[in-house]
Amino acid sequence: MENNTIYKSGGILIKNRKILVERSKNKEFFISPGGSIEDGETPTQALVRELWEEFKINVTENDFEEFGIFSAQAVGQEDRKIQMNVYIVKSWQGEPTPSSEVEEILWINSNIPTGIKVGSIFEHDVIPKLKELNLID
Repeated sequence: MENNTIYKSGGILIKNRKILVERSKNKEFFISPGGSIEDGETPTQALVRELWEEFKINVTENDFEEFGIFSAQAVGQEDRKIQMNVYIVKSWQGEPTPSSEVEEILWINSNIPTGIKVGSIFEHDVIPKLKELNLID
């Protein structure tokens, strides 16, 4: 693993042809559910943990379908990049309920509402690909 790279795992939860995005407290960008991969974790183990911590939804690694690995410049950190393993979450148990670290959640489609800022990997890579695959409107 490179020291200047932040490794993350992100989940695509689709409901009614929209995806779930979240905005953490004191942040301006909406991002995918998920988070940093801790030492000793696989990307899918990290996503299982993060979905429980952030939204209290139960998933297993068998609920994931690999969607891709994407990279982007880390916001506000010119010397660092983010590499995100992204998975479609095919099924989950429970209704996503934001934890105390999550300020706001939205279900969005490819027409991102005016005034909503979405993280670059989802805005430029994931959402267009989901639209192209006809998985979201």
